[in-house]
Amino acid sequence: MNANFNPDKQHTLASEVSISGTGLHTGILVDMTLKPANAGFGIQFQRIDLPNQPIIKADCDLVTDTSRGTTLQVGDAKVSTVEHVLAALVGMGVDNVLVGLNGPEIPIMDGSSEPFIELIEEAGVQEQDATKSWYSLDENIYHYDEGKRVEMVALPSLEYQITTLIDFNSPVLGTQHAGLKTMKDFKADIAPCRTFCFLHELEMLLEHNLVKGGDINNAIVVVDKPVTPEEMTRLAKAFNREKIEIKSEGYLNNLELRFPNEPARHKLLDVIGDLALIGYPIKAKIIANRPGHSTNVDFAKKIKQYIKKNKHVKDVPVYDPSRPPVFDLEHIKKTLPHRYPFLLVDKIIELTDTRIIGIKNVTFNEQFFQGHFPGNPVMPGVLQIEALAQTGGILAINNMGEGNYNTYFLKIDNCKFKQKVVPGDTMILKMELASPIRRGICEMKGTVYVAGKVATEADLVAQISKA
Repeated sequence: MNANFNPDKQHTLASEVSISGTGLHTGILVDMTLKPANAGFGIQFQRIDLPNQPIIKADCDLVTDTSRGTTLQVGDAKVSTVEHVLAALVGMGVDNVLVGLNGPEIPIMDGSSEPFIELIEEAGVQEQDATKSWYSLDENIYHYDEGKRVEMVALPSLEYQITTLIDFNSPVLGTQHAGLKTMKDFKADIAPCRTFCFLHELEMLLEHNLVKGGDINNAIVVVDKPVTPEEMTRLAKAFNREKIEIKSEGYLNNLELRFPNEPARHKLLDVIGDLALIGYPIKAKIIANRPGHSTNVDFAKKIKQYIKKNKHVKDVPVYDPSRPPVFDLEHIKKTLPHRYPFLLVDKIIELTDTRIIGIKNVTFNEQFFQGHFPGNPVMPGVLQIEALAQTGGILAINNMGEGNYNTYFLKIDNCKFKQKVVPGDTMILKMELASPIRRGICEMKGTVYVAGKVATEADLVAQISKA
């Protein structure tokens, strides 16, 4: 991603681009073309070699097989091993693309996402005139698989972050972990990491002719048992080599490791690819212990269900009190003419040219609680609207440049109070411009969140005038 990349906008490719390669499991040579797509299209695959050229959406509900990679299927049309190209698209911030294929499997290339990253860079990434709606979590989502000893959790976070841990009781791999703090590091730190398999798996696959496209250069082979000279000869023959050897670390001598923990990093790559099948961009911290394709897909389904259920609170702002605010109280007082007890915003935690997020900590010693239901303190709805208006005033005045300005209400529409605000609550005040400010008229949509749920919402119109 370049320095000017705006993660809050949707992106597609600037041009069409193609690559050819062999499918790892089918051994079929496949041509794959990535094509630009309209905003909101998402990632979809098209089997151009089949009658009617069926389209298969990148969706966890369409996964039919996870035994050796992730397979999507609609009717008789299927696309296998989708995870590495999906991870590359997510890693490069591409939201909308049509992936055309003339075969049943994505080319394996070198077993990593790097060839696909290079392909996307060749095409160029194009910003679209559409907002990207991130989905934030307001609670932890857990997934356990007792049989596979897999644990996965998604925690609320301001960024999409992933940590993976692997432990295969293998003296060669040991226990490894890998982490990705920001998607900007995907290209350098995760994309080059290749798939790996154990020698006992490889022999079983060779025996059943299940790695027809296997080339010793697209997987790291972990030697997890003693090997006889006959087996080494058989492997050399299977991979068209004169001789195969075992390195002292316990890997076949097919390739140099790109990172000491390359297997753990590749598992992280797989998690990103499989979680792309949620179909919604998420902000969460994912921790995955011993993940595999089947559990990744089950976890994706769980997160997708959660988002569908909580879609009305999509884009709930996450407030981290430990992060320094954009504006503190002193700066707010320089912008707004309001003062105690009528200054109803404590700090600003986010500010762009079209949206602002403020915080109001509601305490029992607010002036209005003395007379407003003293035995059952509830913050008056009109003051919640006032708190939104003050937050929006900061955004509007911030857009006006030099000079002193005041904002005055002209209209309040569609006002709804959905839950009480009481002492001890933290109000997250979000105001978004509904249209550009013209002739000092400012139209905004306001939402108050408490504990991750919408408490109040309204459409507000104000006039900005020079003080």
